[in-house]
Amino acid sequence: MKDDGPKDACGLFGVWAPGEDVARLTYFGLYAQQHRGQESAGIAVSDSENILVYKELGLVSQVFNEAALSTLQGDLGIGHVRYSTTGSTTWENAQPSFKTDGDSSFALGHNGNLVNTSDLAMDAGWSSPATTDSDLVATLLSRKLDGGGLEKACLEVLPSLKGAFCFVMMDERTVYAARDPHGLRPLSIGKLPNGFVFASETCALDIVGATFVRDVEPGELVMVDDLGLRSVRFAESARKALCVFEYVYLARADSRINGVTVHQARREMGRRLAMESPAEADMVIPVPDTGTSAAQGYAEASGIPYGEGLMKNRYVGRTFIQPSQSLRDRGVKLKLNPIPGAVKGKRLVVVEDSVVRGTTTRHIIQALRESGATEVHTRIACPPIKWPCFYGIDMSSRQELIASDLSVDQIRDFVGADSLGYLSLEGMVGATGSDKSTYCRACFDGEYPIPIPQDAGKFVLETPKAE
Repeated sequence: MKDDGPKDACGLFGVWAPGEDVARLTYFGLYAQQHRGQESAGIAVSDSENILVYKELGLVSQVFNEAALSTLQGDLGIGHVRYSTTGSTTWENAQPSFKTDGDSSFALGHNGNLVNTSDLAMDAGWSSPATTDSDLVATLLSRKLDGGGLEKACLEVLPSLKGAFCFVMMDERTVYAARDPHGLRPLSIGKLPNGFVFASETCALDIVGATFVRDVEPGELVMVDDLGLRSVRFAESARKALCVFEYVYLARADSRINGVTVHQARREMGRRLAMESPAEADMVIPVPDTGTSAAQGYAEASGIPYGEGLMKNRYVGRTFIQPSQSLRDRGVKLKLNPIPGAVKGKRLVVVEDSVVRGTTTRHIIQALRESGATEVHTRIACPPIKWPCFYGIDMSSRQELIASDLSVDQIRDFVGADSLGYLSLEGMVGATGSDKSTYCRACFDGEYPIPIPQDAGKFVLETPKAE
């Protein structure tokens, strides 16, 4: 999925490690998760007395330099990279969110999307320059701090939240991590020689030298400070519903989810895709990078040679972050170019992770034909995306989903492929090694694990409710 794909969930990192350079650890933890958010980046640290927050719009490497990191001194910290799933791309909406009453303070980073935001805001009489559900939650927590601290506030506020949420939070002395009762978004715990870290993906644990301990459980609040690692439950988990799209596209290939590397799962998706949707061709090529593992699996199972046919400029950000279609189109041309000598005169199987709007797929096929490909057979390593997501991926209307209205044959005609094949829902889920019932599959089958109110949407906090 490229420019026509949805924006990712955000990326979280938290660390409690006395004596370590926690700002630098957090920087590298965010850097490893840059693919999860490219709109803004922020880090908060504490020296056990004061919290300092530094955040700005842009990539991790653009926001932070040596001078900025050197000002962030402390033994504990949290970090956040953002894609906007609630609220616009403004500095006020960058995270971590910070709240203080003068005596105590805390910072919060959020991955996910609440579906009862409007009701929570109205009940709380909430008003803020920020327009995110994350800032709303931070405000609700700040109002409960008196008398019991952040842990008590979490136990009062978190049960009232509906939707997808992972939080990393901190006060002056403790780092907290929490995950919604369905576990829609991933959140892992890692062990350092003298501390602990939390991260949305295990690739961030690897980059800072942390050993994976376990995942934060759905409905669990985990804390780490001088007393060690401990946890309490704020809600029971009726059913687990991890977003299966993490395997398809969101997570980095070297991350592990439920004990399976994302690369392994994607490769198996490619194998199953070759069995379900074979093609006669001379070469299998991926749409890099998220299609690479699946293309390798397709080539392995089909016996068709694997090759590189598209060159990716890795210095161009994920092109679908561009706000307009014209800029998205331009971004594709910047990012992906055919290798003429590799594709000329060949029948190609082109393996993509997914198709949302179809515009990028169409451009790629056209470019491959212009470079001399004689046939282009497109294979998609997941089922058609027919339903919007309200849990933290920015595809919140059916109008932007090409498969919501068109058949596979109609999509094939639109993108200009000689043939088009999707992996079945059973094939995709089977490739992960876990049971279908443990996933949220709503964008594929319309079965939402958490009911969606009518007013749910990205800008719900920016548009006054009608009387």
